[in-house]
Amino acid sequence: MHSCVYCFARKTHSYLDLDTGIGFDSQIVVKINAAELLQRELASRHWQGEHIAMGTNVDCYQRAEGRYRLMPGIISTLRDRANPFSILTKGTLILRDLELLRQAAEVTEVGVSVSVGFTDRELWRTVEPGTPSPGRRLDVVHALTESGIGCSVLMAPVIPFLGDSPEQLRATVSAIAAAGATSVTPLVLHLRPGAREWYLRWLGLHHPHLVPRYERMYADGAYAPTWYQRRITRQVHELADEFGIGPAHRGEARRITPVRTPQEPEPGPTQLTLL
Repeated sequence: MHSCVYCFARKTHSYLDLDTGIGFDSQIVVKINAAELLQRELASRHWQGEHIAMGTNVDCYQRAEGRYRLMPGIISTLRDRANPFSILTKGTLILRDLELLRQAAEVTEVGVSVSVGFTDRELWRTVEPGTPSPGRRLDVVHALTESGIGCSVLMAPVIPFLGDSPEQLRATVSAIAAAGATSVTPLVLHLRPGAREWYLRWLGLHHPHLVPRYERMYADGAYAPTWYQRRITRQVHELADEFGIGPAHRGEARRITPVRTPQEPEPGPTQLTLL
């Protein structure tokens, strides 16, 4: 398990009467027939070819994927049906499926986005203990880009008072640019029920002086105040411009443009759907 202390997916563990704290960090539910179910769904006459977004709740390239190998079957099915899809991940195992992603990108819209909220190694060790390091994730961005697959970065989460200093933001955006990311989109930490309690417990153990500041910042709910989110977004976008990358536009953050031959005419403008 990635065991991120802030993960909003912790709440989903309670749907199965599982613990959202230690249980979330140590227990994983694997849908071993996922590829077969996907084949059945895509073959249904009711399926309209909608975009499928993976990794938006729980990462599909956690360490368990190395054992169960579900993603090759899933990507192959989507490729064979030319069904558009996107993947968001913190895992490096996605590189195992690079050739399948390239094949899929030749026949449909595919997008890959890697989550890197910060490059501070000490912060990473404490809040994302089960994940590959930020540097290794940026190596994934570089490898995908070198292979002709555009990869965006979801700069998430930006953690208030721990990962949001101007120096930290600059270092992170600079590293993202150096990796060749097509775009960067910042997302400030949000604390939904389940994750909120676990994160604040961790904060009390590691940074007790910050607890009152967090209680004030998140007093109105799961999200940081709008003014704070806008400030972070502005700073990241300014840095992205400085380092030669732009913010992702709506609907583009996790897409790959299919490879086209020089003889194939470019299509006209299209309206992309929101993910």
